[in-house]
Amino acid sequence: MKLAIFGSGMIVQDFLTIAKEIPHLELHSILGTERSLPKIKELAKQYGIQTFYTDVDKNLLDDEVDTVYIALPNHLHYSFAKKALENGKHVICEKPFTLTLAQLIELEQLAKRKNLILIEAITNQYLSNYQEIKENLASIGEIKLIECNYSQYSSRYDSFKQGIILPAFDPQMGGGALMDINIYNIHFVVGIMGKPKKVTYFANSERQVDTSGVLILDYPHTKAVCIGAKDSWTPSKSVIQGTKGIITVESPANTVENYKVTQRDQVSQLMNKNKHNHRMMEEFLHFVKIIEKNDFDEANKRMEHSKIVMQVVEEAQASLKSEV
Repeated sequence: MKLAIFGSGMIVQDFLTIAKEIPHLELHSILGTERSLPKIKELAKQYGIQTFYTDVDKNLLDDEVDTVYIALPNHLHYSFAKKALENGKHVICEKPFTLTLAQLIELEQLAKRKNLILIEAITNQYLSNYQEIKENLASIGEIKLIECNYSQYSSRYDSFKQGIILPAFDPQMGGGALMDINIYNIHFVVGIMGKPKKVTYFANSERQVDTSGVLILDYPHTKAVCIGAKDSWTPSKSVIQGTKGIITVESPANTVENYKVTQRDQVSQLMNKNKHNHRMMEEFLHFVKIIEKNDFDEANKRMEHSKIVMQVVEEAQASLKSEV
């Protein structure tokens, strides 16, 4: 995989710390704006990236690139993914995939016409701990309740309170607690339960954006609660309650750093089966494999999951508007 990285923010800088450890992945180029040119030059030098661009069209005309990793602000995912697909590049796109389901379906259809892989970078779905949790579900009986809480006081919240609206709190740019942080909880639940029959969202809103909120996913025999906050903090965890026991994760839903399976009247220890201490390693190992093998069956399966998540997000947003 010869990779072009679109973006130079925190997620890119985090990814670059482990990129050289990923077999069959070559860092070919990095794209930024004219304003971020000093940063992308520095990153290219530090991590051995062959070249850098500030012009997306020139980057996409580079025949050496076969895959683009889009790690731009949320509202740019759709337009840059579309441009990359139109130029014959496979696309790995950070969460949230797009701002609407319609945008995602359009990209999916374009990728199919071009015979290209299009896949969402969502860490928890690829972590070994998460896979172990799914394999252990039967041991806790019938699932009755799921609770996921990912609450993290945003470094940008204080500026937001002063009227400085950065992308993380701009609803037009895919900001807010639901899209930015609670979406990890949605992926966690949907990966286990699939599509809910009903979605309801209750949010604390300031300046017309949800700074925190409680999302309820209603399944025929299971109720799930997803809590996400950017305006307050608590230790993040997830709990799956069954008729015979519980599965507990004492970490945010995007890292799934551990898990514990406990039956009634039984003491259990926290387990960690993740294959690397960096949350992004396992997903990119999968991405390289999927793209190298042109594994469209796996990519399509991942896409169906992503579309359900996007449906949940849209229903949550509709639910919130109906309460106003």
